[in-house]
Amino acid sequence: MASQPYTPKPLTDIFTSDTDIDRRKCHRTVPMKVLALGLGRTGTASLRTALKDLGFTDCYHMMSASVENPPDCLMWQDALSAKFDNEGEFGREQWDQLLGHCQAVCDWPAVAFARELIEAYPEAKVILTTREVNSWHASTMKTVDWRANDPELRFVAQFDWGSGMYYPMLRKFWDVFFKSDFRRYGKQVYHDYYAEVRSMVPADNLLEYRMGQGWEPLCEFLEVPAPKNKKFPHINDTDGFVDRCRTRNRAQMYNVLFRGFIVGSSLLAAALSACATLSRFRARLAGLAA
Repeated sequence: MASQPYTPKPLTDIFTSDTDIDRRKCHRTVPMKVLALGLGRTGTASLRTALKDLGFTDCYHMMSASVENPPDCLMWQDALSAKFDNEGEFGREQWDQLLGHCQAVCDWPAVAFARELIEAYPEAKVILTTREVNSWHASTMKTVDWRANDPELRFVAQFDWGSGMYYPMLRKFWDVFFKSDFRRYGKQVYHDYYAEVRSMVPADNLLEYRMGQGWEPLCEFLEVPAPKNKKFPHINDTDGFVDRCRTRNRAQMYNVLFRGFIVGSSLLAAALSACATLSRFRARLAGLAA
């Protein structure tokens, strides 16, 4: 499948505040220092905020592609095609284009490329956020698995600029990473994935971290001072995830409707103008014939 080209954000997308940066034209501007390779729903959104609080800016997360800069999804699609379909190449140069503005990366879809990221950035420290597998599976079923199968998102993606790039990438990632059946294979993939990452990273360069441990183990591992009088962030719970996704769907549908209104109004104005011109032309001909 040919690489999907970048297209600018429509001027009529006034209900969302997405940027439209073409990462294929970017390059690395800051060093990659942290690969947080724990699976999503293990506290990765909270970890992202924590890492940014510690000065690791920016920290890449699925939200970077889903709600911040949707064209990123085009490069994630390129990466997925290269790895799982043997189509094209995706190496250090491409990672620097996609993640070059970031000192850290976490969450999915990055976890699908744990080996590739470790090889691309061997100097980076690796963090594995963990969670009891049954709790993780139940949470993911209610959030990301629901999102990957959200009929409303699938419908909006047929017309909207942002979701038109995001949904195909999410669906592709979910299918290849969880063998097209998260409910059935999710827990086994969880165990296999964590075992694989542990086997790739030297113990002195790996921190296994569980939410609730606070700043101390994280800061000690990263060799940075802990923030004073600041609680460790806790965000992106299940209810909040679903509410944000539904709000996002609505905003994108409003973009589609507004674009339709503008286009429809323009066509109507053009039609009325043409009718008026034709009427004047006929009147002139009638006057000449009289």
